[in-house]
Amino acid sequence: MNWQRAKICSILALMSLGVVGAISKWAIGGFSQPAGVRVDAKGVLRTLVFNDPTGQLTRQRINAAKAGLNRDLLKPSKLRKVSLNRLEKAMASLLDEGKAETDEMKYLAGLTQITHVFYLPETKDVVIAGPAEGFYENIAGRVVGMSSRKSILQLQDLVVALRCFSPDGDQTRQIGCSIDPTQEGLKKMQDFLISISGKVQPTQQSANAVAAGLKNNLGLQTVSIVGISDKTHFAQVLVEADYRMKMIGIGLEKPQARIPSYVSKAKPAQVSRNALTRWFFEPDYESVLVSDDQNAMQLVGKGVKLITENEMVAPDGIRQRTNSKDIASMAFCSAFTRNYHQMADTTAVYAELKNLIDMSIVAAFIQKEDYFSRAGWDMTFFSDEEKFPVETYEAPKQVETAVNAIFKGGSLMTPVGGGVSIQPLKAVSEGKIKYDQKGLINKVRSTVDTESLDDGQWWWD
Repeated sequence: MNWQRAKICSILALMSLGVVGAISKWAIGGFSQPAGVRVDAKGVLRTLVFNDPTGQLTRQRINAAKAGLNRDLLKPSKLRKVSLNRLEKAMASLLDEGKAETDEMKYLAGLTQITHVFYLPETKDVVIAGPAEGFYENIAGRVVGMSSRKSILQLQDLVVALRCFSPDGDQTRQIGCSIDPTQEGLKKMQDFLISISGKVQPTQQSANAVAAGLKNNLGLQTVSIVGISDKTHFAQVLVEADYRMKMIGIGLEKPQARIPSYVSKAKPAQVSRNALTRWFFEPDYESVLVSDDQNAMQLVGKGVKLITENEMVAPDGIRQRTNSKDIASMAFCSAFTRNYHQMADTTAVYAELKNLIDMSIVAAFIQKEDYFSRAGWDMTFFSDEEKFPVETYEAPKQVETAVNAIFKGGSLMTPVGGGVSIQPLKAVSEGKIKYDQKGLINKVRSTVDTESLDDGQWWWD
């Protein structure tokens, strides 16, 4: 190639400790299509896109689901209640009879969100509650609401969270994942950038060639999961959300909300050549509202925010944290946080991420308030991997490097990156919990009636 002089500004956004994962909607050419990820036998995570241009496949799946689901379950509910200890008992009974769990069990009676947690001392029930509706499995394999298309909560994910804060007192300080280039890959990338410095034409063809070179030199990035098994659906959701957020930041995926990409705002003159910008999701820890008697809790606030920090990459590939501020990165994180609710409504993986965060905080709260012993619930069925297996997925070990290369003025920007971290105990610490001085939660609690439940019934509206 006939290279000419142009300045290269290498901006690296790498995965920090975080959460990511499964299947969602992908924006292709401005249109929203069902999409997701697949983990092959070697543990390499790759993205997938599914097409249903006429909507016929979706209608067929919805009709099939309607025929197979309980009629009462199909009715939308503003506050559906699920007794967790009754559900566990019902599932254990099915197992004893040699039967499999039902879809309404696997998908928590169609809950799209957990808004409340209750302990009912009169019946010793531990109850989660929230909006719910009928559900179906879309063509990407993701279970969503029939009306809202919102992601449906999955029991397997809740069990992962409950095992992190079990009746025996075990506590998981941090749940998350990171997606990182190897030190060897970063060194090879640095060597590559040096080798082409001053030789790059200010054309898109040259930019594409640089992007391809960066991808080849960086190689596959390494996925690591902390706090939970990497063979769970929970872990896969963490990885996808992390990866997809990175794609938006570097301008390779169009979001279903007004979120300017990082590269659209970044100014080469304000960024050091070896700067590394990391983004990661974390919970909104000001999210727990508790009744005076501590028998009820409500999750409030946005739930998720995106934050940033900066590092430098040395010639040998070693990363070092810096105190520098990146205005473009801060703007990207602010816009993503501000529009997170809209993203969750239109792109299922972000709703799933929020639900995982909520489940983790709920599990930490249940343990903190000693609902297990107060209810006489030892959770022996859900705690047993042999009886209730959740580690049934291929563990994501690596992902393909995603690179974009864009000329701005005389500089070529070559960003790469993303991340998430959940610390549930932080959300339920005394400094973060807010107490309901107006008694609003107890008003909701007063409507939760278990007296009319039939034997074996574990959910109700």
